[in-house]
Amino acid sequence: MSRIRFVERTGSTNSDLLGETHAPEGEWLVAARQDHGRGRQNRQWESVSGNFHGSTLVRLRPTDPSPGILALAAGLALIRAIEAAAPATGLMLKWPNDLLLGSAKLAGILLERQGDRVVAGFGVNLAHAPVIEGRETVALSSVALVSPEAFAPLLAAAFSRELQRWRDDPQALTALWLESAHPQGTPLSVHISADEKLSGTFAGLAQDGALRLALPGGEERRIHAADVMLGSA
Repeated sequence: MSRIRFVERTGSTNSDLLGETHAPEGEWLVAARQDHGRGRQNRQWESVSGNFHGSTLVRLRPTDPSPGILALAAGLALIRAIEAAAPATGLMLKWPNDLLLGSAKLAGILLERQGDRVVAGFGVNLAHAPVIEGRETVALSSVALVSPEAFAPLLAAAFSRELQRWRDDPQALTALWLESAHPQGTPLSVHISADEKLSGTFAGLAQDGALRLALPGGEERRIHAADVMLGSA
């Protein structure tokens, strides 16, 4: 059973939940504003009133599948919650952690692990699309008006369902994620580091949730962490 706590302001909902060592699985913390919200590689995530900033806690069990697939569960939960909240078309998941509306970024996810605890943080442009250099962004308000208070229980319910699917049938979870993602053969530009960039096409996912990138020479590279952009570099 999920419990959702709302606060007016905090530094980071991810950091707060990671600091609550006795918080149970299913706990949610949602903030109207974050002063130190962050995305992957410690990038700042702009906090705008009316957008969704929330995190939930997962406690890993010895029998759980690969934590890498947990990121797929978070993405699938996010797209299902958006579908339940608004009649949006053109939604698409992009590996590893983005949700697009058309070609623009609508939401992002950040998973952080501490021992047997994983916090999944969600940032969703419900009301406003922040400016991100080099990236196209969009807000759900271009389709429908949804408040953070109305969106939170939809996301909590969807995440609970996908978390159970992750534990019961990770292969089915991966298949469902692929149905909502960019199709196989999509050109991708993969930025592994400042010094390593690859271009190829999407060849699906590995059993541990890694991206399979087909390179122009016919080889395949498995990517576990990187920034991925649609299209060739």
